[in-house]
Amino acid sequence: MTKAIIYQYPKNVMQSGRGKTDLWVLEYDETVNRAPEPLNGWTSASNTTGQVQLKFESLDQARTFAQKQNLDFIVRVGSNRKVRPRNYVDNFKYVPPEE
Repeated sequence: MTKAIIYQYPKNVMQSGRGKTDLWVLEYDETVNRAPEPLNGWTSASNTTGQVQLKFESLDQARTFAQKQNLDFIVRVGSNRKVRPRNYVDNFKYVPPEE
């Protein structure tokens, strides 16, 4: 049986925004032996499902798809974002030294 991993699309570290982080991704978890091709020396694989990345609007849609395709799947849930409200004034607030 083919295995799959379902996870929420991560935030890009190069951007401050959270665009496209609400998408869920299904990737096939296949370990395929790779070998150099005898004709040109490029690396080849016998199965290309490792290159497939399906995106869904919700976790339920991804689970339903995996169940319809008879996939063993693992759901990886990321950590929740902790928002600490901060003001510009906090940069200049006096904090007494500890004794």
